[in-house]
Amino acid sequence: MNNPGQILLKRQEGNLILVANPNHMAKRFKDYQPNQLLLFPPSPLDWLPADHPVHFINEVVEELDLSAIINDYQERRGQPPYHPVMMVKILVYDYWRGIRSSRKLERALYEDVGFRYLSANQQPDFWTIAAFRRRHQKALGELFGQTVRLAKKAGLVRLEHVAVDGTKIKANASKHSAMSYGYMEKEEERLKQEVEQYLKEAEELDRLEDERFGPQSRGYELPEHLRHPMKRLETIRKAKAELEAEARRKAEEKGCKEVGQNKDPEKPSPKA
Repeated sequence: MNNPGQILLKRQEGNLILVANPNHMAKRFKDYQPNQLLLFPPSPLDWLPADHPVHFINEVVEELDLSAIINDYQERRGQPPYHPVMMVKILVYDYWRGIRSSRKLERALYEDVGFRYLSANQQPDFWTIAAFRRRHQKALGELFGQTVRLAKKAGLVRLEHVAVDGTKIKANASKHSAMSYGYMEKEEERLKQEVEQYLKEAEELDRLEDERFGPQSRGYELPEHLRHPMKRLETIRKAKAELEAEARRKAEEKGCKEVGQNKDPEKPSPKA
């Protein structure tokens, strides 16, 4: 919004330009040009700090045995599917983040830097994600458990607390330097049940969201009339003008009302 007398906000070639009024001193801001093309494409390695947990997931999945998933693809017809390694990485991180909705995961693949790093900036749609998770549910359950156990063994204290059911898996293993075989069996069974419950809830949530939004709708996309840039800007300016007109009308009505209330009542004429 413009600030009269100090700075002017103008749009030039899709970017917002602050123009200082020569009669006033204006605060200098850092350059902001969201539509400017990058001369050199950024490396995904630069998107996240070196201590981000996504690096662990990226490397640990590549050390896991994914043959149960990869060997399940025998069909030769049709378009090539997304690489199973990439799909497992984003679903493992999805599990660690406690996200169950395939729609939310698709959205995160556009908006969350960690997911974009793991997917190499690929965005499978929510029905592809749901179908992959459903097709490989058993194998994914085992892989999720392996990543949790590896995190504990590697000493990743923060990552061994994994949100799966609204609470968190307790990192009991880290508190016992020597565990009995019976205790380890109990922990393995507990982890297995929690992973199975997570996958079951994810499947149920996808079904409910299909009923709510429709099987082809993401549930958060812009309506048709706001998808084209020119129509969107035209609609925004029209809505802005209407709101300003409403504000002026309300101000005028309020002013007229106040004038009427403050007007001195007519004094009765004195008796003769």
